[in-house]
Amino acid sequence: MASDEPRETMNEQTDDEKQVNASETDKVIHEGQAQINVKSQDKVFYNPVQEFNRDVSVAILNLIAEDIINESRKKNESDTPTFRILEALSATGLRSIRYAKEIIGVTEVVANDLSKRAVEMIKQNVLDNNVQSIVTPNHADATLYMHQHRNQFDVIDLDPFGCPSIFLDSAVQSVKNGGVLLVTATDMAVLAGNSAETCFVKYGSVSIKSKCCHEMALRILLHCISSHANRYGKYIEPLYSMSVDFYVRVAVRVRNGASKCKYTTSKLSMVYHCVGCGTITLQPLGNCQERDNGVPKFTVAHGPTVNSSCEHCGFRHHLGGPIWTGPLYSKPLLARLSNWCGLESLGTFKRIQGIVAVMEEELETPLYFTTDHLCGVLKLEAMPSTTIRSAILNAGYKVSYSHCSRYSLKTDAPASVVWDVMRAWDKEKPARRDKFSANSAPLAILSKESKIKVDFTPNPKANPPSREAGLIRFQHNPSAFWGPGARSHARVLGEDTQAKSRQNQGKRKAKDSEIPCVTKQQKSDNV
Repeated sequence: MASDEPRETMNEQTDDEKQVNASETDKVIHEGQAQINVKSQDKVFYNPVQEFNRDVSVAILNLIAEDIINESRKKNESDTPTFRILEALSATGLRSIRYAKEIIGVTEVVANDLSKRAVEMIKQNVLDNNVQSIVTPNHADATLYMHQHRNQFDVIDLDPFGCPSIFLDSAVQSVKNGGVLLVTATDMAVLAGNSAETCFVKYGSVSIKSKCCHEMALRILLHCISSHANRYGKYIEPLYSMSVDFYVRVAVRVRNGASKCKYTTSKLSMVYHCVGCGTITLQPLGNCQERDNGVPKFTVAHGPTVNSSCEHCGFRHHLGGPIWTGPLYSKPLLARLSNWCGLESLGTFKRIQGIVAVMEEELETPLYFTTDHLCGVLKLEAMPSTTIRSAILNAGYKVSYSHCSRYSLKTDAPASVVWDVMRAWDKEKPARRDKFSANSAPLAILSKESKIKVDFTPNPKANPPSREAGLIRFQHNPSAFWGPGARSHARVLGEDTQAKSRQNQGKRKAKDSEIPCVTKQQKSDNV
């Protein structure tokens, strides 16, 4: 996309973009089976870090295309099945071209963007890749276009710069019954609790700063999509949810069914977060019980689930949510994805293989602890992850990682059991009590008596198969200066942003070191 044209709305720039120095000669960017020609006079955005995002989408959509086409054939045996995709915020058109060339059975891909210069570039890239029979470049406002094409698309892909919420209302109406909506959100600071009031404005949920903020970000996004779908008598079924790099990405199936929307309250919860020890407690918004005759009974939830003070440390709670507390994944789809025959043809297949393996092992219990936080709260020597997992498994509970964090501890054990394990570890590696103040959270926790007998004997299930197989489960920073980038209008034509980043690195720190230290006495003398 040519970024020297001022942005009209948020939907012109996606994470498929990275600035290429305008002083460079013509170059060709290859990804998957597609190639994008970058002209020296154009300022084009392409983000190589997002190749993983696009590879995952290609893999999932191949499986979804197979399902939708097979279902269509059963209903209309005489008709040729169609599979239509809308990339609402297409930018360079790279993603749309890859969909056309790499997804089996796709009949049409609409590559839409609001920028005229972007659409011209898409047209050229479509011709260069010889996919003009499948990819249709389109110049329109994304929200308006989706409103005008209700129930038209099998798949809609939303990959905006920042928050996707302004596109969701029209997207859930434009996707067919049983179709799939793929959504990316890159405003992680908002979703992860740095601006709770902004999160509520954008997503209808209050975010909380916590160690499990990345999974909470996923669940806030799913709640937001679900609320938009419910307004039109539709409900969602999450197929795939991931928090990686600088963004969250979900794929949900959208189905019609006003009666099924009633189940939503039982899949949403408010979140109580203790400010002392970090313990999280969920408060469901509703209950659903299946009667003997199979008819569900919906009731209002009972609460509150916590006292005014935390039962573990005595500190107060912060309140967040609501968040989605239903499943994050379709486990059958994950199993098919890990065995998909085309997986090894993708550039990031090893990373996909690793993260899918962790997701298959992951418990459906919402949110998680982290081992470093648990030890940090009590000022204990770091406990090996296999040790704490063995103790919880030996106590009769389940445990897993979350794909969101390499330090995660996801378990169905109550928080009281986890703190009992930490008290037992304190007996093995005692913390110095002189470090604690009289009313501190760690002293309150360690002063309580344990209710279970903790056994640290190594448990064979403490080391998951994905770890034993040596898979790439958690990615380090992909490259220097990686991230979502800035909005295109903030860039100057021909500017080398990476060189500028290197030039400015450490300037603030150096500037701060030059500020003379002023003592309280000097301040009073200057008054």
